[in-house]
Amino acid sequence: MDEGKARPMGPKPQWWSRPRRTTLPDAASPAPEGEPGGAAPADATPPPSYDAQAGRAPAPLHAPDPYSTPPYGRPGPWAPAPPVQRPVTPAHGTHLPPAGLPPVPPGHGPQFTPPLPYGPPAPWQYDPWAVSPVSRPDAPAGPAAGRRRGRIVVGALIVALVAGGVGGAVGSYLERDGVVGHHVRLPQAPVDRSGRAPGSVAGIAARTLPGVVTIHVRGGSDQGTGTGFVLDKEGRILTNNHVVEPAGSGGDISVTFNGGQSAKATVVGRDSGYDLAVIKVSGVSGLTPLALGNSDSVRVGDSVVAIGAPYDLAGTVTTGIISAKERPITAGGQKQDGSDVSYVDALQTDAPINPGNSGGPLVDSEARVIGINSAIRSAGDGSDLGGGQGGSIGLGFAIPINQAKRVAEELINTGRATHPVIGVTLDMTYAGDGARVNSKGADGPAVTPGGPGDKAGIRDQDVIRKIDGAPVHSGQELIVKVRSHRPGDRLALTVEHDGKERTVELTLGSAGAR
Repeated sequence: MDEGKARPMGPKPQWWSRPRRTTLPDAASPAPEGEPGGAAPADATPPPSYDAQAGRAPAPLHAPDPYSTPPYGRPGPWAPAPPVQRPVTPAHGTHLPPAGLPPVPPGHGPQFTPPLPYGPPAPWQYDPWAVSPVSRPDAPAGPAAGRRRGRIVVGALIVALVAGGVGGAVGSYLERDGVVGHHVRLPQAPVDRSGRAPGSVAGIAARTLPGVVTIHVRGGSDQGTGTGFVLDKEGRILTNNHVVEPAGSGGDISVTFNGGQSAKATVVGRDSGYDLAVIKVSGVSGLTPLALGNSDSVRVGDSVVAIGAPYDLAGTVTTGIISAKERPITAGGQKQDGSDVSYVDALQTDAPINPGNSGGPLVDSEARVIGINSAIRSAGDGSDLGGGQGGSIGLGFAIPINQAKRVAEELINTGRATHPVIGVTLDMTYAGDGARVNSKGADGPAVTPGGPGDKAGIRDQDVIRKIDGAPVHSGQELIVKVRSHRPGDRLALTVEHDGKERTVELTLGSAGAR
């Protein structure tokens, strides 16, 4: 063929360059005339790229080759043979580009592969270029496909929720227990929720604490904190006189129970000579009175438990033993006339007692009250004892419950307590051993006329050495010993006068508190 001659078919097409197409032909369109699906002559002249008037696809360049011969004829002398490529059969239902579009030169724009010039293969014939319906991108979405997409979305949501939960659990674990790989867990005993033996300190405290109260007192410029314990269901509480004394006659007394409930209290009666007072709360239910023991049964070395509010630390429990009995002590003495001096034949204990413990119970191994914690001796405070000065050095003193019980009953019944007396005036400046009766000429008579001492034959300048066989070393100790008894009790006194001793008996009289 002469390259210079014009071709009647229009511009010469180049190999693998096809007209630009925007849509693929519809598979439902009938095959062009002259193409029933059979083989075309090998020397057939290629038809135009697209017959816009007839609406037909271009004729194939060669007949179908069952041996996969490339879909092109013999190359002409004007172009080298292209590399072997396999055509892609267009998907079913593709459309050809509209008529009139010029062919696109090679390498410009998208390339188009024409459809096969024959119909679908017979059922027995294998079509290597057929497109699987499953992979068709333009397959319509039916109900089954919608259900599949729904299941995929639900599955993805479930996976996300599970992953988030697992991630949160792992993060919480790492935040609480540390970084993985560096976690340390120390051995520990399990929680022991079993009860304690009734005689153990824990068992005693469990039974006693519900009946112990903390007392706050305000009066004028004075205020203080102490302890008390419930006597009965009516709301009566026993404590020390020096605890409630700052309230005076118009102060404020507040009681806080172990469970946290608070109530106002009023004074029933108080006595400075015994350093005891009874107060009462109203409108409070569920009170737990403490059982009273017998201080005469106490032995040195017995285990005891002290409960109180030292430095306002309510419900503090300490333990120790009875260190001594009948320890004569005096406390108070701030007034010039000595009317506020307390004389106590005390129980001594090494259970720690500190300021704020005053008025609290000292209980035995059966959780029974055997004393009222009242005074301590602190390092550097000399020989004086106080109810709330300094700190504990293991020398604490409690009023025996037998004495406290009698005084409490009198305060509840009459509002006043009585003191036993022998009817003599003592010389408190005497430095010798024993308690000496005052000389004549002192203020007031040395022996009260008609009193118990006068009836027993005691005279001025007599020195009392013993009381019921127990030695007496000072006037204060004699008072303590006498006040440990009740009015009406009989006592035997050993008296010395001018180097001669004699024993006299007397019945204790009674005197009201001043």
